[in-house]
Amino acid sequence: MPTVTFLPGYQKAEVSPESTVLEAAQKAHITMNVVCGGNGKCGKCVVYRKSGEAEFDKEKFGIFFSPAELESGACLACQTRVLGDLLIEIPECSLIQEQQILMESRTLPTQFSPSVKKYFQTLTPPTLEDPSPDLSRLLWGIEKAGGPKAAKNFAPLDVLRSISQVLRSSDWQVTGTVGIVPGGFRLLNVEKGDTRERLYGASVDLGTTTVVVNVRSLVDGTILGAGSTYNKQISCGEDILSRVNFAQKSGLSRLQALAVESINAALIIASEAAQIDLDDVYEVVIAGNTVMTHLLLSIDPSYMISEPYVPVVRRSIYAPAGRLGIAVYPGAGVYTFPAVSNFIGGDIVADILASGMGETTDVSLLIDIGTNFEVVLGNSEWMISCAGAAGPALEGGEVLFGMRANPGAIEKIELDDDTLEPTYTTIGGGRPRGICGSGLIDLLAELFRTCVIDRTGCINTSIRNPRIREGQHYPEFVVIWKEESAIAKDIVITENDVKNLIMSKAAILAACITLMDAADITRERIIHVHLAGAFGNYANKKNAITIGLFPEVPLERITTIGNGALEGANIALLNREKRLMLDRIAHTIAYIELNAEPTFMDRYTSSCFLPHTDLALFPMVQQMLEACRVRRR
Repeated sequence: MPTVTFLPGYQKAEVSPESTVLEAAQKAHITMNVVCGGNGKCGKCVVYRKSGEAEFDKEKFGIFFSPAELESGACLACQTRVLGDLLIEIPECSLIQEQQILMESRTLPTQFSPSVKKYFQTLTPPTLEDPSPDLSRLLWGIEKAGGPKAAKNFAPLDVLRSISQVLRSSDWQVTGTVGIVPGGFRLLNVEKGDTRERLYGASVDLGTTTVVVNVRSLVDGTILGAGSTYNKQISCGEDILSRVNFAQKSGLSRLQALAVESINAALIIASEAAQIDLDDVYEVVIAGNTVMTHLLLSIDPSYMISEPYVPVVRRSIYAPAGRLGIAVYPGAGVYTFPAVSNFIGGDIVADILASGMGETTDVSLLIDIGTNFEVVLGNSEWMISCAGAAGPALEGGEVLFGMRANPGAIEKIELDDDTLEPTYTTIGGGRPRGICGSGLIDLLAELFRTCVIDRTGCINTSIRNPRIREGQHYPEFVVIWKEESAIAKDIVITENDVKNLIMSKAAILAACITLMDAADITRERIIHVHLAGAFGNYANKKNAITIGLFPEVPLERITTIGNGALEGANIALLNREKRLMLDRIAHTIAYIELNAEPTFMDRYTSSCFLPHTDLALFPMVQQMLEACRVRRR
């Protein structure tokens, strides 16, 4: 079989002929930046063929390169077929790099009622007059200390094996740790002396791209440490579909191991920040989408990606940490959030919990945007939901100079009304390398506001300005001149980029309108719009409305809930009463399958304009357009 060698690290992988260079990189455990999932649409997996036999269609994919780059061997890893031994150079920009990971949440106040508690007691040793078993003596002591009734407290075999030695070596002064589990109470551990202060829990946002962990005291609820890392499953596929396909090819155990490895890496970072021992973590609460949860639990997700899209399980799951391989106390409980459907997972149920929309009669609209989007509309009495593909454009894919939220990405930008000169900020403060999602929203809104683009996304090439020009393939606007960039190229946005962005935002707006029409709700009746996730946290609210990303409501009604999945997990970790309601919430949310909704395509087509074909739905934007026309006259 051909061998592919990757520079600069000289990693090697043997692959079958006709495999892609991307597949070889994944086999070599190299995590490449493949925003579009390897479909040749984003142009981010750039590599250089230094020697060897390969096949790459320059006619079809040459749009991403200059003639000089093609001459030097530039190609896309996902579209380059291996024909023989290859030497491939991977530039730094094509690798997954340090990303701006959203770790903050709103830390909403909640009743402190954790599921795990420690009880210290000094027991009376057995005698001939009182030969009660060690376990009974211990459980009675826990009951006297305020714990559950001894008859309702189950002791697993692993704990039973250690009780006698611990009681006697501690002079009968011990701390028992008890957890509330499905079906009752469980004695999790018995320790020498008084260890009541060493009681911790962890909340986890298990995302497709990143994993974020909080370590919290289960004595007073304090956040003691936080950690984050990439989801190492990226090496098996950038998106959910790729990972399900990988699982179907006997890769389920590998994906489960990578999910656990990622969680453990973030746990170690968080525990070191908190200066605690992970053996003192007695509960882990995890919020992830339906596929991520299945993969973590090593449950086959195959049937979720084909009709009728059925998951194996939707309810919350409770399992011992040791059985999953999570690096906390082995007997600690791991709780996973319930799901609504195959596409509305535990992360969205956590968003709902974090937003508070399930506890008020005010009508709320919750939007979580990534490569996919999820939308929930409703209140404490009813909720309906839907999900769909936003397309990678809003994450920097299918945009020539789009990129993830890595150092050097333009995250905010404004254009001067007259000169069109940009004022911008980049992540990390360095020279620009590209534009991330929040920057693309700003740029699209600014181009629209200054009349550089019209409502269909066409660039007005009649405007006399050096930044507006005919590009190699499409009209384009020069955002950053090459002398100012970090990549020695003009950073531009093309007319094709703009139209890809419009198509992405149109899917989200059409989904919102679909739910509103199904519930007979107008935009005026929406009291709260909750934006969840990193994209919603960093996007400019006014600019998002300007382009028609979601229905227009007064800006003061729009709130960002930060990392809603993490916040929901935090609440469920600290408040067992909230946890009890989650399965009920998940099973009462109605789900609309957009692919089967006959009117969705009409709503989508109407949304493929800035901001929408019906400007009456966007009065603020209508006023802005009038001002633009007056200024241009």
